[in-house]
Amino acid sequence: MEKVVGSTNISINAVQFDSRKVVANTLFVAQKGLHFDGHEFISQTIENGAVAIICEDLPQKIEGHVTYVQVIDSNDALAIVAANFYNNPSERLQLVGVTGTNGKTTIATLLYRLFKKAGNKVGLLSTIKIMVDDKELPATHTTPDSITINRVLNELVDAGGQYCFMEVSSHGIHQKRTSGLHFTGGIFTNLTHDHLDYHETFAAYRDVKKSFFDNLPKSAFALVNADDKNGLILLQNTTAKKYTYALKTVADYKVKILENRFEGLHLQINNQEIYTRLIGTFNAYNLIAIYAAADLLGLDNLENLRIISELTNVDGRFQHAISKGGISIIVDYAHTPDALKNVLETINVIRSNNEQLITVVGCGGDRDKTKRPKMGHIASSLSNQVIFTSDNPRTEDPEQIIREVEKGVSIENLKKTISITDRKQAIKTACKLANNEDIILIAGKGHETYQIIGKVKSDFDDFKIANEILTELKK
Repeated sequence: MEKVVGSTNISINAVQFDSRKVVANTLFVAQKGLHFDGHEFISQTIENGAVAIICEDLPQKIEGHVTYVQVIDSNDALAIVAANFYNNPSERLQLVGVTGTNGKTTIATLLYRLFKKAGNKVGLLSTIKIMVDDKELPATHTTPDSITINRVLNELVDAGGQYCFMEVSSHGIHQKRTSGLHFTGGIFTNLTHDHLDYHETFAAYRDVKKSFFDNLPKSAFALVNADDKNGLILLQNTTAKKYTYALKTVADYKVKILENRFEGLHLQINNQEIYTRLIGTFNAYNLIAIYAAADLLGLDNLENLRIISELTNVDGRFQHAISKGGISIIVDYAHTPDALKNVLETINVIRSNNEQLITVVGCGGDRDKTKRPKMGHIASSLSNQVIFTSDNPRTEDPEQIIREVEKGVSIENLKKTISITDRKQAIKTACKLANNEDIILIAGKGHETYQIIGKVKSDFDDFKIANEILTELKK
């Protein structure tokens, strides 16, 4: 805190960072964002009833009836104030954060399901949804704002909640949305190419993730993927209890793949065999992380394994269906080079090679451009046929995005690729090209049930559209 102007003996009924939502007796926190500066709206919030302002820069005009608190970092202040306003709910349950490039949603969601099946009241904060035990709330960000996080956690505590599993994004860490939270544990999945439009360098991206583990309390556990070279780096300065999981290297929690088929995985977890309905090497990593976290949280090992064997895929994560004609449809959120490579390699390991693998993929607009040619190279190298199309182009020209993706295609793979800007038409073309037993992968949007073109958000569900087209074509 740098400076206080006015009385601190005042009553606050609400905390808000959105000037449009300020009402009487609100504490308004002015943040400096990428597109807006909350400091510009301070006078408006006072007109709407704000009685206290937290800001980095004091306004020129000071109102006598308003209290001003000048701070170094408004984001950090908002997180701490939000936690205090809701009576620090993260200290009244066991909160576990999951961070990394890929796997966050799957691990957080499956841990939520696992602990629910074990008879607990549980919360979930994820890209797909926010859950307060059985009650679903809309999710708009991978890591919500500090007020939403603490409000949800407080609601969960009031409902008798014991555990909460939360995706922790690099944006959320960097913007201090997780400051003021007390974590019982942290899980690291992997670190690959993503969000360099925001963090600029891979080292900066890694160091933001590392700061999450640096700030874990001594009482917490820090669980990392030892097969990722960044895993041990993230543990360097943490005071939390350190644990590792792995498929390939020595670790505290070890998984071995005995069978990998479209029907599921046959695994050995810490020398105990288990059959699961999840598919692929990446899910073997997800499952060992889930097993390890549940063990560290005190769940009985046999109960842990029994429930894991019953778990099913998360929506949009290797979501699999077979049409009447025997064509396999797989929808996956893979929107990074590493995630796309993992999904394609998983399919190629499992399939017999008598069938064709047709991939429909694009890249989002107003996001990291450097990964686009890499996505094009991976898709064209590991598929029999590729259709490049729009993802969520947002305010960028979708055809320009596709041209940047195409730059990664090597000369020998050019003949495998075609480009169709309209995503529905691209999916329809893939369905027309597919014969019985062929596999269609639709990558990039996964669970999303919308498409953003320009600033317009329209209904669009890859899985639903593909199944409707195949049903119509195979009549």
